[in-house]
Amino acid sequence: MNPLLQTHFDTALEHPNGIRKLRELILTLAMQGKLVPQDPNDPPASELLKEIQAGKARLVAEGKVKKSEALPPVKEEEKPFAIPKGWEWVRLGECIELISGQHLRSNEYNENQNGIPYFTGPADFGDISPIGNRWTNIRRAIALKGDILLTVKGAGIGKTNIVIQDEAAISRQLMALRVWKLNKQYLGYYLNVMFAKFQELATGIAIPGIGRDDVLHRYFPLPPLAEQKRIVEKIDELLALCDELERLKQSKDAKRKDLHQSVITQMLEAETHAVFQKQFHFLTTHFYELYAVKENVKELRKAVLQLAVMGKLVPHDPNDQPASELLKEIQAEKARLVAEGKIKKSDALPSVKEEEKPFVIPKGWEWVRLGEVGVLERGKSKHRPRNDIKLFRNGKYPLVQTGDVSAAKKNKDSISSVSNYYNEFGLAQSRMWDPGTLCITIAANIAETGFLSISACFPDSVVGFTSLSGYHTSKYVKMFIDTAKEHLENFAPATAQKNINLGILTELICPLPPMAEQKRIVEKVDQLMALCDDLEGGIGKAEEKRGEILEGMVRG
Repeated sequence: MNPLLQTHFDTALEHPNGIRKLRELILTLAMQGKLVPQDPNDPPASELLKEIQAGKARLVAEGKVKKSEALPPVKEEEKPFAIPKGWEWVRLGECIELISGQHLRSNEYNENQNGIPYFTGPADFGDISPIGNRWTNIRRAIALKGDILLTVKGAGIGKTNIVIQDEAAISRQLMALRVWKLNKQYLGYYLNVMFAKFQELATGIAIPGIGRDDVLHRYFPLPPLAEQKRIVEKIDELLALCDELERLKQSKDAKRKDLHQSVITQMLEAETHAVFQKQFHFLTTHFYELYAVKENVKELRKAVLQLAVMGKLVPHDPNDQPASELLKEIQAEKARLVAEGKIKKSDALPSVKEEEKPFVIPKGWEWVRLGEVGVLERGKSKHRPRNDIKLFRNGKYPLVQTGDVSAAKKNKDSISSVSNYYNEFGLAQSRMWDPGTLCITIAANIAETGFLSISACFPDSVVGFTSLSGYHTSKYVKMFIDTAKEHLENFAPATAQKNINLGILTELICPLPPMAEQKRIVEKVDQLMALCDDLEGGIGKAEEKRGEILEGMVRG
């Protein structure tokens, strides 16, 4: 194997796009003459070029092809790298005949297999060869068996396929490259290397495209014919190895994810402390192997929250005041606020039935309805239409919308900036909420959460949760809502914009820990989420470094 490939093999395997980059490197090394050894006994490419030119001249004399204009030699400043002795820098047009596709009107082709295939673009391409969906008897622009089709217009510029039919008509989105005395597979691999360059050369806004000159004038490293064959054989061998490596990598990644999911599931479902500790020990023993991929870190975040609300994340203290007493204190505070006219009296919520309880909670915890834990109220936006400019002209009062809440996850769960501001008229038909309010979306992106770090209004697509027992309860409720997101989404009707009502959120059953344990849970979750941040950051930096190495390999 090429020493450069061997040196960075492990790097390619560990990077998410490593195998793709390895394929690029193989082709790049091939085009630079660095993939196989040169044989001094090979007739040089200069002799091959003479044969190609003689063959072209003969076909012109026989009237089989049109005489093309002479192409300028490749200038020194155009040559992107040094090529081996015996190779030649040429213009691609010196080695090929280029057939431009021609458009056919809808009445000039059929779908009844009458005539020859008519290929219109990369939509007809297979993995290697195109598949006919249209046929025609109009012979306006014809590709022959073995011609390489190159996409020259539209989003797929640079994509290629090889014609396997005896003849095919081609549309103006395609050009056909026909070769003499040149290894077609070598040319095909060269065009793969040029894919990004052709995309870069494309002009036009509505329909980007490249022209004939972009193809004909492209500089082309021409090896001796015998070496072309050796290069193609080596490329085929190494790309097959890449395919096998990709299968192995996918299998390894899948097994790692499955193992991680199995451990997490057993931890969540553990009925005894001994079973839980066994799985936890396995997780910690294999920690860095399991969390070498971001997908597993994402699942770890979910597991941390789920373990937290199940009472399996921190130790319990029998001296903690039980949640039943905390619930009484919350109810007393609610009654006081109702008496003072600060909140409305709410209807009594149904008690949680045994069959509703999804798991067993620790002693000292209570199953409650979410509405019992604090005050849940919808935002206000009475005026219609909601986007009336009268609400916003010269506004200064922040308006939090569902998108602002969703964005909080990228800002440590904090809502500190908004896009829209109410004016006095807008404020009058809404309401201002205090910093620290937990915002919960009930429309569009259901159950997204974030804390206000500013005083702000929000519409009725957002619910505000106000804790009556302190900051840690708000944080705990946020964790719980995050674990219940999928459950809440199931309540939403299948409409264009999903939504749930306040009643669904209010009656959601919630495991409530003692106040002291809530504090321990919040601190532990914050600690573990910071660890997840570090893990993802480390993975990202490692991937970035590997990416830089791979890019350097490809660019030389």
